[in-house]
Order: sequence, then C-alpha cells, then structure tokens
Amino acid sequence: MNNGTSSILLVEDHPVMRDGLATQIRNEPDLQVCGEAEDVHEALRLVQQLHPDLVIVDICLKSGHGIDLVRRVHDSDPKQRMLVNSMYDEAVYAERALQAGAMGYLSKQSARCTLVPAIRTLLAGKTYLSPEMTERILRSRIGGRIEVGKSPIESLSNRELEVLTLIGQGRTTGAIAKYLHLSVHTIDTYREKLKIKLRLSNSAELNRFAAQWVLENG
Repeated sequence: MNNGTSSILLVEDHPVMRDGLATQIRNEPDLQVCGEAEDVHEALRLVQQLHPDLVIVDICLKSGHGIDLVRRVHDSDPKQRMLVNSMYDEAVYAERALQAGAMGYLSKQSARCTLVPAIRTLLAGKTYLSPEMTERILRSRIGGRIEVGKSPIESLSNRELEVLTLIGQGRTTGAIAKYLHLSVHTIDTYREKLKIKLRLSNSAELNRFAAQWVLENG
C-alpha cells in the first residue's frame, strides 16, 4: 500500500476465527486487512486483484485445500509472501507448507501471542516456524534424511492427507470424489493406499482412525 501500511489477505473459512485474526491485525497501525476469502477460488481472485503484501492461509477451507492454494499462488507469483495458519500438527504440515511455497507456519493454538510477530517476520523477508519445528527440520537436513520413528501420518502425501481428513469428516467416497473432482475409483485407490501406509486392516478401521485424526487435529 502507498501509505506505509502492509496489506494482508485472510483466507479462512471460520468466521469467528477470521474475525479474531482481523481484530489482531487491525490493532497494529501499520497493518491492514485488505480482503477476506473462504475458499481457493475466491482467494486466487483476490490475490490477483489486490496484490497483498501477505496472505494468511488456513489448510481446511470451504472448498479446496490450503496447501494446494499456496502452491498455485506460488506458481503464479513466487514472490508472494504466504503464512499458513492451522490447527493441524506442525510436525505434519509445516514442511509441506514450505515446500508448496509458504514462508511460514503458525499454529492456531499459539496465534493469539505469535500472529503479529509471525507477520512481521514474513514481511521482513524471513521464514517463521516455531523453535521446535526449526530444530526438527535442521536435524533432518543435517542427517541427510527424514528422522526415523515418525508417525505414519507423516508418510502420507498431501492428497492422501486431504482424503484422510475428508473421511474423518464423515464424507462418503462419492462425496469425496465430487468434492475433489476425482473419480470414485481414484478415491477407492487412495483409501487402499491409506490402509497400507497407516497399517489398518479394513475400511472400518480407516474410518475410525480418520475420525480420531480429525477430532484431535481439526
């Protein structure tokens, strides 16, 4: 913006959470919310229209997926600064967010205290992660490989995680296929891959595991 104020676009499908983020940002005299979006389509339109200094993105949106949004925005404009803000486990999603093109990952549990510092870190051109996640990533890089003993969840691809989350939300295979614009056969294939990677014996176990995952992380 021309008045020395940094513009921020909020991409978050929960109105209460979105209002809370907006209130924190508006309390800072040099920060301003320039727009709000609930889904990927609207977010892409506003990024192109508003050219915000920073985009704050939730992972689960009204339609589409936050990591996919980050990747699409980064592909069209690698200089666009993006901060992922999510309830999901940082150990599972932080590296995925960075690989997609985000410059930081912020847990919603700590957002009340760390949102503004995280925003200022990204606006300064730096990466923001919790100290614990920074150390974890450094250790994996120094060792030249991913740490052993990780949760099976961390072996899942972004799409597999998305399907797992949708299963945990109680959606049927057909509903998931429609939501992701994929065939039912493709979703069935993902379900089989999930059972193998998560070491589950049948669909009932997968459904229970997914529901627990969403309960604990969503």
